[in-house]
Parts: sequence; structure tokens; C-alpha cells
Amino acid sequence: MSFWAVGGGRLSHPIRRSGLTLTRSRTWSWRTAFSQETGERRADGVEGVCAVILAAGKGKRMKSDVPKVLHKVAGAPLVSHVIDAAREAGIREIVVVVGEKTENLQEILGDGCRYVLQERPLGTGDAVRRALPALTEGAREVVILCGDTPLLRGATIRKLVEERRAASAAVAVLTSIVDDPSGYGRILRDEKGMVVGIIEESDATPEQRLIREINTGTYVFLKEALEATLARLRPENQQGEYYLTDCIGFLKEAQERICAVSAPVEETAGVNTRKDLVFAEKILRERQCQRLLDSGVTIIDPGNTYIDKGVEVGRDTVIYPFTILEGKTKVGEGCVLGPGTRLIDCTIGNQVTIQYSVVVGSSLGDCCQVGPFSYIRPGTVLAEGVKVGDFVELKKAVIGAGSKVPHLSYVGDAVVGEGVNIGAGTITCNYDGVSKHETRIGNRAFIGSNTNLVAPVTIGEGAVTGAGSTITKDVPPGALAVERARQVVVPNWRKKKEK
Repeated sequence: MSFWAVGGGRLSHPIRRSGLTLTRSRTWSWRTAFSQETGERRADGVEGVCAVILAAGKGKRMKSDVPKVLHKVAGAPLVSHVIDAAREAGIREIVVVVGEKTENLQEILGDGCRYVLQERPLGTGDAVRRALPALTEGAREVVILCGDTPLLRGATIRKLVEERRAASAAVAVLTSIVDDPSGYGRILRDEKGMVVGIIEESDATPEQRLIREINTGTYVFLKEALEATLARLRPENQQGEYYLTDCIGFLKEAQERICAVSAPVEETAGVNTRKDLVFAEKILRERQCQRLLDSGVTIIDPGNTYIDKGVEVGRDTVIYPFTILEGKTKVGEGCVLGPGTRLIDCTIGNQVTIQYSVVVGSSLGDCCQVGPFSYIRPGTVLAEGVKVGDFVELKKAVIGAGSKVPHLSYVGDAVVGEGVNIGAGTITCNYDGVSKHETRIGNRAFIGSNTNLVAPVTIGEGAVTGAGSTITKDVPPGALAVERARQVVVPNWRKKKEK
């Protein structure tokens, strides 16, 4: 894994105000430049905006060996939701600051972001300072996001950018009003209601701790203002860390404009504990159900339906309670799912019915019927109109159109043709203790109940196996194969036994 190196570099043409150095060009003023920009210069509204996502925290309160930002909600790591929100806001340049325990983030999230390593946990200010050299020269505004805020929406990030520009402010801060502000920094305002600073809880006075307006950790800084204030940061606090929040105070000292935008806690809440994880899961699940309802999907009981963020469901599909749709599952139109069904990374066609079943990593064609109580394992492909009944397990099975496995069977490592009927109790004996072997069944074959097919074996097209047979040799097309002892009937055996 490669990381950006953090280097120094003196910026030119400083302007000093009240001890604050703001670096500016002799011929360019950030205030006039941004106020004069129009939609013609940046049609998407976010040209020159980059994002820095802070994901280096250990998350001790999670009491876990897994780094906090890698805990999942709605099927995806916390930090991936934040990245998605930034992209929804139109931001393309994203830098993620990782720590010692999150160095494998790039392997998990991919190469769509740049990654910067914060070797020692010296605070949010230090993390942002390390990220700045990784930004391109075209970056003029920096959106700072916390990697543990999965509920934040892209529209809110975009609004924060727009409010900063409208106010010609050096920074815009996203705040929230909460009933219990414990654990959060408090927003300090003057008698006119203007933001004058942010105080961390550990450094707050008893009076300041009563403030219910909290800092959510989300900001939009003018890049030059951010660079200048970061240079002044000192670890002069109880934690011995570099606080990004001190930059707000420096800007106030310099009489720069600071604006604040408030958002509901349902968007701004961070995840610090397992209880927070449950809260975030609930909110994201509700959003996903609402999105599907709006798109024409019927969800009988959203409160008892669990759908991951990346799942797609077609219109007129009906989802019954206690159905779980996970991963990259895609469901077609007019399906009936549940109750009590779990689909993981599946592709489901149109008009498919699945009840009380688990389907993993498989593809089901149109008009298939599955369940109740079926288990379809990875690698299975069902063609159109296949029926898989109760207490059937399929594994890496390819089954042709119109074939039926109605009940009480195991079909694994098999290729089954079209129009095949597999009787109850049929088993493909695919494992010899060392290797797996394949069973092949031709079109329109009929497999009698309680047949054992000992692989490798081929049943020809139109062939029939007698009930209770153990088939160890290939059966030619159209043939009947029966392998069992001849039935013996002993008259009056019971009476003779009792004597």
C-alpha cells in the first residue's frame, strides 16, 4: 500500500491580521473570486472542492479488534458511506487519512481515493495537516468529514459548501442541536449569535458543557485559510493533541467570517459505541426502505425488513417481513420475497417467488419458485421456470429451464438439463473424501425418489432411474437404471416369528 509523503513548503505573499497569517496572491482575493464565480465556470457547483476524510481513529469505545470505521452498517463500512456522501455532493477528489490499524483501508475501499497515513494519533488538526500535501493544486475549498458519520447526506455537504460561498466565509461549520451533548465539542456564540469558536468537552467549563449545540466535525474551509490556521496549531490542551477546532478561534481572532449550518442529529450522529451502530443501522435501513417504496416496491413491514444500501429491487416486487437482502443483490420486477428469506449477493429475475429460504451468491432466472426452507449455495444458476421445493439444498448446480427439485434433496456440483424431474430424497454424492466430482443429467431425465447419484456420473437424455437406486455408472439416453436388491416377500412371517 502506498501513501502520500507529507512535506513542507513556504507559501508566498502572507497577509497578517491579529497574529494570523492568511496566504494570498497579490492579484487574487478569495472573497471576491468566489463571489464573482458563476455556474458557467463550474456547472456542477463543486469545481475546486476536495474532501478530506478522517479515518485514523482507533475507536476504543467499540471494544473491538476491528477499527471503528470498518464496522459495517447497512452492509458497508462506516467510512464507505461517508465517501459515497462526498461523491453524491459532486466531489471527485477525496483524501482519506488512515491510522496504524486502518492501513488496509485501500484494499477494502479500492483506488478511488488517495490515502495518507497518520502514524501517531496527534489529533484532528494533525490529521488534516498531513492530508493537505496530497491535494491537487486546483483544490480551493476543503470539505472535512469524519469517517464515522455514515448518516450524512450528500445534499447536506453540498448545502454547506453553498452556504460558505454565499456568506463569503473562511469556514462553514455543520452543527446539530441534541438533547445529550456529552462527548461532543460545543459551539460557542457571542451575544449576536455569531460563531466565535468551538470548545472540546474535555476543555469546557461546567457552563459551556450545558450548551446543546454541538460540533459535528464536518467543515468547509477555504483552503488558504485552513493552511494558515493549521500552521498556528499547538498541542496546548489536556489531551496534548492538535485540535482542528482551534482553527475556528484563529479565524475569529483575524475577524474572518464564520458561518454555521444546522442539520438534524439523524444525519450528523457519529458512531462511537455499539449502541450508536444500532442507531445508524436503523436510520439507514429506514432510508433504504423508503427509497424502494418510492420506486414502486411494496414492503409489507419496513420495520422488520433489512435491506443493504447497495441492493436493487424492481417495481411491483412484494417483500414480506423478516426478509434480509444483502450485499450486491439485484431483484427483478414482480417478485415475491419472504417471509423469512435471506438473499446475499444474488441476481434474481422477474416474477420469482422465494419463501423461507436462504440464497447466496447465485443467479435465478425468471419465474423460478424457491422454498419453503430451501438453501441455495454459491455458484448455483437456475434457468427460467425452475422449481426448488422444501428442504432442498443446491450447491454449484446449473439447472435447466423447467426442471424441478421439489423436496428433500441435495444437488451439488451438478449440471441438470431442461425438463428434468428429481424425485424426493435424491442425493448427488459429489465428494469421495478427497475431491469433488460432477454429476450430469440430460434433458427430460426422470430421477426416481431416494436415488443416490455417485459422481462422477452422467444420466443421459430421457433416462430414468428407479426409486431407491444407487447409480455408480453412466446411464445411456432413454435407458432405465435400477440398482437395488429384488424384493422378497415371506408370507405369514409375523405369526411364525411370534411362535
